[in-house]
Amino acid sequence: MTEPLPVTPSFRLDGKRALVTGAGRGIGLAAAAALAEAGAHVTLVARSKDEIAAAASEIGKRGGKANAAPLDVTDIEAVRTFVAKAEPFDILVNNAGSNRPAFMVDVTVEDFDAIFKLNVRSAYFVAQAVVKRLVEAKKPGSIIHISSQMGHVGGPRRTVYCASKAAIEGLTKAMAVELGPHGIRVNALAPTFIETPMTRPFLQDENFKRSVLDKIKLGRLGQVEDLMGAIVFLASDASALMTGASLLVDGGWTAE
Repeated sequence: MTEPLPVTPSFRLDGKRALVTGAGRGIGLAAAAALAEAGAHVTLVARSKDEIAAAASEIGKRGGKANAAPLDVTDIEAVRTFVAKAEPFDILVNNAGSNRPAFMVDVTVEDFDAIFKLNVRSAYFVAQAVVKRLVEAKKPGSIIHISSQMGHVGGPRRTVYCASKAAIEGLTKAMAVELGPHGIRVNALAPTFIETPMTRPFLQDENFKRSVLDKIKLGRLGQVEDLMGAIVFLASDASALMTGASLLVDGGWTAE
C-alpha cells in the first residue's frame, strides 16, 4: 500500500466555546445538548431564565459544561455588550426565531416587523457580535444559522416567514464569502417541520398536519433529535471545507 490510509476528521468539540440562542426549548435546546455532548462548553441564551437555567443544569448532570445567560436577542446593545465581555465563541447556533402564520392579504405591519425583527435583524447582529470577537482574536469559527426548508420553497400563510428565511439563506452565502479569509465558516441548517413547542399548535390542525406529511417523503414529522448530528457536523472539523452551504434536513420535501 503506497498511499496512507485517511483518518476521519474529528466530530469532537473539546475546548470549544459555543453560543446557542433560543436555547430554552425545541431546536435550540437540542443544539445545546448536542454540542455539550460533543465536548463544547455551551452558553444557552434566551429570555426564559428558568428554562435555560434548568437546561444548563441538566447538561451538567450529564457530564457536560454549560451556563445560562438570560438575554433578549432583539436588544442589540445588550447582545453587543454581552458578547464583547465574553471570551470569543468558536461556535454560534443562531436559532432564535418565530412565526405568525397568516394569509398575505391579512398580514399586518406589526406581524411583519415582529418576524423580521427576530428572524433576520436579531440573527444578523448576534452573528456580527460573535464574528467581531473572532476576527479580533484571529480565531477561526463556525456560524450555524438555523434556517428552514421554507427558505427554499414557498408555502401558504407563510409569506413573511419564507421571506425571513430566504434572507437568512442569502446572509449565509454573503457572510461565507466575506469571512472565508478569516477562517470563519458560515452555513445554514434548513429543517422541515420539526415537532417543537413553536410548531405544535399548527400541527394540531389535522388538515394542516396531513398536508405537511404529504410533502415529507419519509412520511413523518421531524424530531429535534433529527437535527443534532447535523449541528455537531457543521460545528466540527468534520465539515471543515463547508461554508456558504445550506444543509437541508427536510425528509425529502424539496426533492421535487
